[in-house]
Amino acid sequence: MVCDMCGKDGIRQRYVSRSYGKGEALFVIEDVPMLSCTQCGESYLTAQTLHEIERLKRLHQSAATKRPVTVAVFAVEGPLSP
Repeated sequence: MVCDMCGKDGIRQRYVSRSYGKGEALFVIEDVPMLSCTQCGESYLTAQTLHEIERLKRLHQSAATKRPVTVAVFAVEGPLSP
């Protein structure tokens, strides 16, 4: 496949988890297909995938199973170095 960003051949599909909301409203979608370019490093979701994510977010109470999840908070003292 050709990358929409750089126009070169090298798109690979990988699967990621996406989280929306926080606290008690946290909603996680697993196995989201993401396209990644091996040439320029850009990653993006297709329009079809984005539509499905929006559908799942609207139906999250009926489309999801509840599971306990461990959550860590990223906290760093002071400024981050580049």
